[in-house]
Amino acid sequence: MIYIEPELLERVNTWLTPTFDDNTQQQIKHLIATNPKELKECFYKDLEFGTGGMRGIMGLGTNRINKYTLGKNTQGLSNYLKQVFSGETIKVAIAYDCRHNSNTFGKVVADVFSANGIQVYLFEDLRATPELSFTLKHLGCHCGIVLTASHNPPEYNGYKVYWQDGGQLVPPQDAEIIAEINKLDYSEIKFEANTDLIEYIGEAIDNVFIDNSVKNGSFNTSAEAKENLNIVFTSLHGTSITAIPETLERAGYTNVNIVEEQRQPNGDFPTVASPNPEEPEALKMAMELAEKVNGDIVIGTDPDCDRLGVAVRNLDNELVILNGNQTMILMTDFLLKQWKNSGKINGNQFVGSTIVSTPMMSVLANAYDVECKIGLTGFKWIAKMIKDFPNMDFIGGGEESFGFMVGDFVRDKDAVTSTLLACEIAAQAKAEGKTLYEALIDLYAEHGLYKERLISLTKKGIEGAQEIKQMMIDARENPLKEVNDSKVVRIEDYQLSIAKDVKNNTEEAIDIPKSNVLIYYTEDGSKIALRPSGTEPKIKFYISVNTTLDNVSDFKTVEQKLESKIDAIVDDMKIN
Repeated sequence: MIYIEPELLERVNTWLTPTFDDNTQQQIKHLIATNPKELKECFYKDLEFGTGGMRGIMGLGTNRINKYTLGKNTQGLSNYLKQVFSGETIKVAIAYDCRHNSNTFGKVVADVFSANGIQVYLFEDLRATPELSFTLKHLGCHCGIVLTASHNPPEYNGYKVYWQDGGQLVPPQDAEIIAEINKLDYSEIKFEANTDLIEYIGEAIDNVFIDNSVKNGSFNTSAEAKENLNIVFTSLHGTSITAIPETLERAGYTNVNIVEEQRQPNGDFPTVASPNPEEPEALKMAMELAEKVNGDIVIGTDPDCDRLGVAVRNLDNELVILNGNQTMILMTDFLLKQWKNSGKINGNQFVGSTIVSTPMMSVLANAYDVECKIGLTGFKWIAKMIKDFPNMDFIGGGEESFGFMVGDFVRDKDAVTSTLLACEIAAQAKAEGKTLYEALIDLYAEHGLYKERLISLTKKGIEGAQEIKQMMIDARENPLKEVNDSKVVRIEDYQLSIAKDVKNNTEEAIDIPKSNVLIYYTEDGSKIALRPSGTEPKIKFYISVNTTLDNVSDFKTVEQKLESKIDAIVDDMKIN
């Protein structure tokens, strides 16, 4: 006889009541009889909101993405909206990506909102995530939802919630909404749609969004320079195919080569192991096409089109992928230069970054007399900066995980406008006889050479989650005293909100919301951050080192020294 813990059995039995459809009940009974381990994975906890909303594997149970977990979230959100905006005609916008069941889940969410008397604008087909953020503000909605799991594997889906400003949920709304959801019983979900309150949207919104992307991402590049830039683009089977080619065309870029094998949206992502532009393998086909057509720049986007990977030609004319920090530095410097040349910098501007991104962002901002605001990982915190400082001009901002936002017309990372911006920078550099890579080296010579590396350790399932938790506990209880023979001089613990000056044995409060992040700073300027992922079963290590670059001609030698230094840190910390 198969033994199931009483607490787990209680959770499972809830799903064997008439509230849940017969098919769901039959599948659960089958799991009880044949696969208790999978049953436990499905029910041992409730899915939680992380840095990018709620993501999980699709399937049965409280720890899976399905009609009922999405329905419960939407019912709780509906209740909350009606409390906060009492007496108003509440409006929400809903978009979804290319993943399996995304269109079905989008309709389920629309049905629940409409059943609660809420006006719904539902996209007729898949759309890029930044378009949802734009649409929410454009139509004056109170809330927005995107059904997506970004770059996670095919078995995942997710639920991202946006607020009135077009940014993702942040405190205090997130905790208040979660509390509202947790009050609910599944039997309270209203699934019966009021079809009069569901309006399908599409091409008209697309046109306005793309026009705004062109307006915000264009910077006086000559028609000749645009025509001379040879672009290779891949949507990696995702939603960006609905927006980026048209945006580039309207902006005047005529020489765009699309990877046809990856053009068709497909939730299986059949040509890649992972549809993540951070992974070199994901851009392999695009880079092969670029070699055939002698491309100047390669751009690939993740499935929901909020992040982009960029590859350019290095000093040996070889295509290399820039990491997210490098792309962010190029984009930020370019924007700062445009603002400066236009005479618009007056001390009231800022750029945004995150605690695990390159310290070079602050160095750049200082060089232009602009503030660099630093927040937690996740673009919702950069969007919050814009909301918190309405009297300041937001120029742009990014994070190391390949996300960037140009201005504030979209309040989330935006691969549509960022792709256009990358092409603008590359086209202008080529017109001046330079590659993007050479432009990056020039920045290193001017501001210092910063080198970063991200190492992710995957730990799946219940055991993996416990292992990650223990690794963070050990790091806090036994903090490192030195890394690679360099003394640790500062430790920032964002869970405890304390920064400790090790040398002087003093502490100060960190004025940023709590998060499970630990950062070490060493005497030689190295920075090592530890952070469990909020959206994947991973623990991440972010390593940053730097030095001066006195001559551009020394770049290869100096860069290799920094690479070797990172290798030594990895070996010393035993994280490889």
